[in-house]
Amino acid sequence: MSFLEYRITTVPTGFRKILHLNWALVLLICAVATAGFLMLYSVAGGSMEPWAGPQLSKFILGLAVMFVIGFVPIWFWQSLSGLAYAVAFLLLLGVEFFGHIGMGAQRWIELGPIRLQPSEMMKFTLVMALAAYYDALDSNKVSKPLWVLIPVLIIVAPTVLVLMQPNLGTSLMLILGGSAVMFCAGVSIWYFGAVIAVGVGAVGAVFVGRGTPWQLLHDYQYRRIDTFLDPTADPLGAGYNIIQAKIALGSGGWSGKGYMQGTQSRLNFLPEKHTDFIFTTLAEEFGFIGAFSLLMLYTLMIAFCISSALQNKDRFASLLTLGVAANFFFYLAVNLSMVMGMAPVVGVPLPLLSYGGSAMLVVLAAFGLVQSAHIHRPR
Repeated sequence: MSFLEYRITTVPTGFRKILHLNWALVLLICAVATAGFLMLYSVAGGSMEPWAGPQLSKFILGLAVMFVIGFVPIWFWQSLSGLAYAVAFLLLLGVEFFGHIGMGAQRWIELGPIRLQPSEMMKFTLVMALAAYYDALDSNKVSKPLWVLIPVLIIVAPTVLVLMQPNLGTSLMLILGGSAVMFCAGVSIWYFGAVIAVGVGAVGAVFVGRGTPWQLLHDYQYRRIDTFLDPTADPLGAGYNIIQAKIALGSGGWSGKGYMQGTQSRLNFLPEKHTDFIFTTLAEEFGFIGAFSLLMLYTLMIAFCISSALQNKDRFASLLTLGVAANFFFYLAVNLSMVMGMAPVVGVPLPLLSYGGSAMLVVLAAFGLVQSAHIHRPR
């Protein structure tokens, strides 16, 4: 045993946990969040209010939550997986009866001084529940129809509630995140092929059913599809957002216009510049170099999570870490595809960068679970 290994094994348990933290992941989280604060300061015209200041406060709180969750043994969170899922599900039900309506959707619930979006919680409590389920399930039952049906129901139940809000973006995230955990657990690929086939049929039904009494989407969601297919058909209406986003992306060039010099955001041409479309603001001010650098930070975060999961010999911890990484990737993929015109606008924020207290706290809490799995992995 080397001197350093001797010192690490003889320090108190609390200090040893600090040493075993995935500090590279912590630094990457702080780097991305700092980029977010800078962009929120910029779009507010050089002011910490109304976005950068509150976002910084939420990040500090979320970082503390991440450390607290990380220092608690992973077996404790495993024992609470079912309860966490049930609480998030009940809160989703509560939204239907007591939810707060904003921007035409009923997605938030008031709990005293706290305004909570339960669908954000569900993204990661769903991953916890599925990881616990597959940890308890014998490996030879993973692809048996009955044992596949149970996790499907676990995924579908909250997805239906979120669709009723309506919130197509989060519904998609729940399906993708849950499916990723099932895939990593070893469910046969033929099930996924069948789901893809059903999905293709559902897409066809969406278009065929338009304008009929049984149409599957709301009118505004159909308009988003029209906008995706041809934004120039309504340049001052439904297509305005994506057209302005593309202008901001293209005008940044290689190195950008300079910090706080983005005309699309500063002159308010770009809608939702502090939430869903914040990436286009960054690309305009820092160009391809800045946008690519941000994507590299995100890529490294996902890579560190995958590396930690592959080294972890505990099945629950490994599936949980992979599920969080998959959810984080889908956050990125959906938002970036949306703002670049490669997918319809579905209202998915960019994690750690877009303004939003609930999303920030939930993402950091999820990374706290990743840290707990990493710190307490079998050695």
